[in-house]
Amino acid sequence: MSVNKEVKKVTTNTLQKMKASGEKIAMLTAYDFSFAKIIDGAGIDVILVGDSASNVMAGHETTVPITLEQMIYHAQCVIRGINRCLVVVDLPFGTYQSNSDVALASAIRIMKETGGHSIKMEGGEEILDSVKKIVSAGIPVMGHLGLTPQSIYKFGTYTVRAKEEEEAEKLRKDALLLQEAGCFAIVLEKIPADLAKQVSESLHIPTIGIGAGSDCDGQVLVMHDMLGINTEFKPRFLRQYLNIHDQATQAVEQYVNDVKSKDFPNEKEQY
Repeated sequence: MSVNKEVKKVTTNTLQKMKASGEKIAMLTAYDFSFAKIIDGAGIDVILVGDSASNVMAGHETTVPITLEQMIYHAQCVIRGINRCLVVVDLPFGTYQSNSDVALASAIRIMKETGGHSIKMEGGEEILDSVKKIVSAGIPVMGHLGLTPQSIYKFGTYTVRAKEEEEAEKLRKDALLLQEAGCFAIVLEKIPADLAKQVSESLHIPTIGIGAGSDCDGQVLVMHDMLGINTEFKPRFLRQYLNIHDQATQAVEQYVNDVKSKDFPNEKEQY
């Protein structure tokens, strides 16, 4: 029997057991009550309240503009919709990079005001002090290495990271440092599959891949991408499971036509 099926509530400890038993971890983003309810009900292990809300909910070009208050709002909505999965909330850009006291204050606000179960932070060695401080306050931390979208202006591009040996070596080292600092899992984004395999095998905590191959201990996608709500973003790693964009467009066009032609509402649809 799978670890997932045995538990009433998925916790950080559940993910550890899943890695140990070789059971893959399924993670998706969500930002509101209704979708969180659907995703949790469908058996997801982890929901990430991602700062990707900046793109898919608010229409910004990057994840940089979203605020802590906005992340708290989205996380509150998600928590009301779930019964079983683990909820991870992104600390947004600017709420942890400056110093570890600010980072801890941000993490505490998320935990107290949302009821979320853990937080996620981007970066390696440079954020270790913050990770240690947050973990020692009793807050679970998920790491994030490889392509770290909050640093887009530093990278200048969303291309694959760590193809060169120097950056790959730093990533291997950062992963071990994050594990040592107390992270319960690490997202690996857009790095070569071989490197992701090496990192996953070197850690006793689970890795969650996005564009990092099949040897990670789990996978994550942005809900709007995999459901085809968003149609502009089509990277190689994305498998689109539905085309809500076209179906919703057709439904709205039909509704407009039915209203204009006086077909809606009919006699059965009125009092």
